[in-house]
This record gives sequence, C-alpha cells and structure tokens, in this order.
Amino acid sequence: MTNSSIACPVYRDLEPFSYFFYLVFLIGIIGSGFTIWAFVQRSTVHRCVSIYLVNLLTADLLLTLALPVKIVVDLGVAPWKLRIFHCQVTACLLYINMYLSIIFLAFVSMDRCLQLTHSYKIYRIQEPGFAKMISAVVWVMVLLIMVPNMVIPIQDVEEKPQVGCVEFKTELGRNWHLLTNFICIAIFLNFSAIILISNCLVIRQLHRNRDNENYSNVKTALLHILLVTTAYIVCFVPYHVVRIPYTLSQTEVISDCPTRISLFRAKEATLLLAVSNLCFDPLLCYHLSRAFRLKVTETLASRKESRAQSKTSRCENGA
Repeated sequence: MTNSSIACPVYRDLEPFSYFFYLVFLIGIIGSGFTIWAFVQRSTVHRCVSIYLVNLLTADLLLTLALPVKIVVDLGVAPWKLRIFHCQVTACLLYINMYLSIIFLAFVSMDRCLQLTHSYKIYRIQEPGFAKMISAVVWVMVLLIMVPNMVIPIQDVEEKPQVGCVEFKTELGRNWHLLTNFICIAIFLNFSAIILISNCLVIRQLHRNRDNENYSNVKTALLHILLVTTAYIVCFVPYHVVRIPYTLSQTEVISDCPTRISLFRAKEATLLLAVSNLCFDPLLCYHLSRAFRLKVTETLASRKESRAQSKTSRCENGA
C-alpha cells in the first residue's frame, strides 16, 4: 500500500478543497452556534421534531470540532502527529456526523409525515419519550460502528509528504474500515427509503386534501418536508455514488493510477457536499421549529429597537 502510494500520488493537490472546507466551517460554526444558543434560550416543551433537531445540531458540533484539523492537514502544514491524529480521530468524526445527520433527517421527515397524515394508530412514535429513546439508540449504534476505526491499533509509517489514512491501518483496521463502509451504505439506503416513503405519503395526503379549507397549511407542511429532502439529496447522494468505487480503489481492487486519482478527487468533492449540511441545518431548524423562529424574530426585533434607541440618543445629544 505504501509503495503503491509513492508510485501513484493520489493524495496531492488538496489545497483547493481546503479553502471550500474552510468556508463551510465559517458559515457552519456561525449558524450552528446561533441555532444552539436559540434552542437553549427558548425554554419550550420539546416535540419530537425538536428533539431530532437538537441531536442533529449536536452531531454538527462534532463536525465543527473536526473540520479545522482536516483543513490544516489538507493544506500540508500539519505536523506528523497531527496527521496521525486526524486519521485516527477527526476523520472518523466526519463520518459520525454524516450518518447521524442522515438518520435524524429521516426521522424529521417521518415525524412531519405523521403530523400531516394524522396517523393516530402509531401515535406513540410521536411522543417525546420515544424520540429521546430512539435518539440514544441511534447514537450508540453509530458509535459502535465508527469508534473501532479510532481504537484499532495503527502501524508505523515512514514520514512523508503524501500519505493516505488507509496506509496507517493494519490488516484488521482495513477489514473493519471496509466492513464499516458497507454497513454505512446500508444505513444510507434504508433511511433514504424512509424519506422516499414519507414523501409519497405526503403527496397522497395532499391529493386527498386538495379541496380542504386548510389546504395552504398542508402545502406549507409539504414545503418543509421537501426542504429536508432537497438538503438530503444535495448533501449525501453524490457521496454515496462515489463511495463504493473509491473504497475499491483504497483496497487496490481498482489499481489503475489515473482512475484512483480521479476517484479520490471525486470523493473529496462529494465529501465537501456532505459536510455542507453544517450550513443547511440552521435553515432546517428555522423552517421546522416554531420556537427557533420566535427566538430569531425576537433577536432581530431587539436589535432594531436598540439601533433606533441609539439613533434617538445621538440626535438628542446633537440637539
């Protein structure tokens, strides 16, 4: 694997990607920071969708912690120990965030669908206690899948400018990495099915209620669910299209050098789309959480009021 990476320089020219990751980091940390602050400040009884959104924001916090390390490593200015730390820890945090985001976005879609279709037969699914329990199960499941990638011992690699994280892995680590990829693809496919089914049910319900007086409310609910779906497709579908062939290139099932380089760059580009969910999640919270919208409105109103008061005081002082 090491000799192959020298002969085929796959892990080069990452600097352009790092600038886009930096932009995502700046937008995401501002948006996520304000969103978390708004949820903490606004004391309301949490509905299921609020619980799922809080978990989504918590996963975004992990991504926020991991992105600066990836940026420094991709720029080629990180010390060797930090590059090893990135491969063992922060790279795994990127994928923990990705699959937690996929799962909780699917739960948000399902919850909105149940609210719209008034499925009282399975009403207990919409209870906050159930949402907290299933959220805890999801965290445990994803961590059990991902954490072994962090704790399985690595092998010594000679320090060099270009090195891929897979080169640090022992045979056990590579096998678990391969297994993890296929498990995560299964997670993606299953929760994509949940989103697809939810949308189909929403469309059917919308067709049934087309003559209802509350038709505008139904359209608004549909818009919210389609917003979740659009963000999901833009962020996660391209990455999973590339994931399988890229994994095969890591294990050298695909050994052609130009193909491996192209797959690596495609993986980095689609990974950039995947982490851009850090920017979209505050927008989802605004559209899906009434408490968050109220806090944003209050904050903007208070700022306008303070500006008006400051202008008035300056005019009075000038007079």
